[in-house]
Amino acid sequence: MTARPSPPDQMRLPLQRDLPEGAEGFVVSDCNRLAHAALADWPNLIGGVMAICGPEGCGKSRLGQIWAERVGAVALHGAEAALIDPLELEGRPVLLDDAMGVDDETLFHLINLAQAPGGALLLISCEPPSGWTAALPDLRSRLDAIRTVPVEAPDDVVLAAMLEARFAERGIRPARDVIPYLLRRIDRSAAAAEAMAERLDAMHRPVTRALARAVVEGADESGELFGRRSEDAP
Repeated sequence: MTARPSPPDQMRLPLQRDLPEGAEGFVVSDCNRLAHAALADWPNLIGGVMAICGPEGCGKSRLGQIWAERVGAVALHGAEAALIDPLELEGRPVLLDDAMGVDDETLFHLINLAQAPGGALLLISCEPPSGWTAALPDLRSRLDAIRTVPVEAPDDVVLAAMLEARFAERGIRPARDVIPYLLRRIDRSAAAAEAMAERLDAMHRPVTRALARAVVEGADESGELFGRRSEDAP
């Protein structure tokens, strides 16, 4: 469990983070289906608080941003939430990414504001709120009561889509067997897909399985981001 920091002693300013273009390109699969369904028509009339939790690079932040764009939520990230006057958020949905980075007092106010008509609070974090450290007893009870929906590490369908998107951004058309090869050998995260596409692009050569293998084995030898899974054949 990780304790949240004290609120920064800074001037309070309204903030809103840039949001992506929309849900286009987001791939729904078994690893994220529950969270996608939970957010499909939330908050509707019920408002309140929901948490989406999962490992780094699983797509939970992207899912939260798509929700924020759909409902017109104010998007905040981590400790910056302490810089906005909570009263300016009354009656509005709020997306709070890196929610464990928020101090107790700010989080307590945001949860309370989510109960007002028109309000809602979507928390994004690696750990569920029930596992967070809270010094305020009233906050502890609220965290324990939050509905939490998991997002798992990307499965083959989602990881393949991540790789395809990162290749397409760079104008790379990999050989047909490259992505199936990489699915068994890189970490299951958006960061791994991004790093692999970047490394292959830097080679300035046609992206074949042989080139992908050379990059994977080189990273494996150096102890970096990628590693062959023990159950896989060469």
